[in-house]
Amino acid sequence: MEKSIEQINSRIREGNARVVTADEMPALVAELGEEGTLKEVDVVTTGTFGAMCSSGAFFNFGHADPPIRMERVWLNDVEAYGGIAAVDAYLGATQQSESRGMQYGGAHVLEDFVSGRRVELHAVSRGTDCYPRRNVTTELILEDLNQAIMVNPRNAYQRYNAATNSTDRILYTYMGTLLPGCGNVSYSGAGTLSPLSNDPKFRVTGGGVPIFLGGTQGMIVGEGTQHSPAKGFGTLMVTGDLKQMSPRFLRAATMHGYGVTLYIGVGVPIPVLDLDIVRATAVRDEDIQVSVIDYGVPSRDRPALRTVNYAELRSGQVELNGEQVKTSSLSSYRRAKEVAVELKGWVEAGKMTLALPTRPIDPLKAARPMRETGRSPRVQDIMDRNVVSIAEDEVIKAAAAKLLKGETNHLVVVDKEARVVGVVTTYDVSKAIVHPGKAKVVGDIMTRKVITTTPDEAVDIAAQKLERYNISALPVVDAAHRVQGMLTAIDLGKLFGGRWRR
Repeated sequence: MEKSIEQINSRIREGNARVVTADEMPALVAELGEEGTLKEVDVVTTGTFGAMCSSGAFFNFGHADPPIRMERVWLNDVEAYGGIAAVDAYLGATQQSESRGMQYGGAHVLEDFVSGRRVELHAVSRGTDCYPRRNVTTELILEDLNQAIMVNPRNAYQRYNAATNSTDRILYTYMGTLLPGCGNVSYSGAGTLSPLSNDPKFRVTGGGVPIFLGGTQGMIVGEGTQHSPAKGFGTLMVTGDLKQMSPRFLRAATMHGYGVTLYIGVGVPIPVLDLDIVRATAVRDEDIQVSVIDYGVPSRDRPALRTVNYAELRSGQVELNGEQVKTSSLSSYRRAKEVAVELKGWVEAGKMTLALPTRPIDPLKAARPMRETGRSPRVQDIMDRNVVSIAEDEVIKAAAAKLLKGETNHLVVVDKEARVVGVVTTYDVSKAIVHPGKAKVVGDIMTRKVITTTPDEAVDIAAQKLERYNISALPVVDAAHRVQGMLTAIDLGKLFGGRWRR
């Protein structure tokens, strides 16, 4: 048995369509069987509500008098991209305020507009014969704009990896705050309600399909940026009229220590055409597996510590390294369910009919990493290999003698196997000599908690360590923690002061 989209739309118009939310489907299939469910159910509605950074809106402000060609544009001191046309601009959700930083950004401007608040527009121009005006400042509400069209390059991820942190410090990421020592696991997505979890082969999800977006009817444009369904990470590019959206389903947020993002509700109605769609929409949280990724490793290919499913994540804790670790969601399952329920109401009331994709989305595509034509500098390229070291049982005067030679301001303290056990600086030695006390040997004054780097670590990462810990040098160690060199702020200054060459 199969149904056509025309049959389903006819039932919708007649008010006879059976519509269920995606979280209801597993129980229905268990009760009625696959064929019984196909006969009974016409539409499955999905929903998700979470942080979707790759979002924004196009605005047309109308012409001022005298007219201006807006070359740079700010909305509440958040810069929008003005390189489109005279009075058009695109505002990205993650763009930060020039005066308030990450406390306010593009997402907040979008929410202010949708909430009916006034937004200050400021624009400047060099002036031309046809656009002589050089600056304009005015206050606008959403109704003052000719168009406010949301176009989001990447929304509704098929699934998200979970995140944890193996380092000894707190990390602030787009996956939220990650506690040290794998102290928590953060995840996102609505699991069984998520749109693309219910159509993983993109059979009925594609360009031209009507959707729920931010509280109003929107449309799928096509595949989203970074679309990678071959790896389970499909995305959608979507659009809708910002003027019709609701602040209930469009909210600005700031990820502490990371930046601005936009929470938005997205829901896709799925026509139940055949048994394959019945099986796909019967997906359970237990069926959706993700990796727990260690964000403590500063690399594109971070290691996966284990695989879990959404049922485990939503339970509130998962086992990691033999311990029970608390989990927390960045997205709202309750609000995602509201999206699916409201979308269900639209279909049942005949306010939305369904459509098959006019532009199919490739279900086998895999995103590729950046092609880099130049090699990023590594620590081994600029480190000082002539390391001055000392043993921790040597007297402090011996350390002073080595420092007085002027070769370095830092002594690496090593054990008999040349493994780093501490660092002594000129300041440490001077303080011990000027204020003599019980300290007699290097081990009495050295810093034992040593921040290190490795020869193959990116220079950018090493520079962040110097800044974060407010230190001026990093011992360079191998896998056995044996000293290989020293990287100082002076070395970095020479690199960044010039131009890196391969």
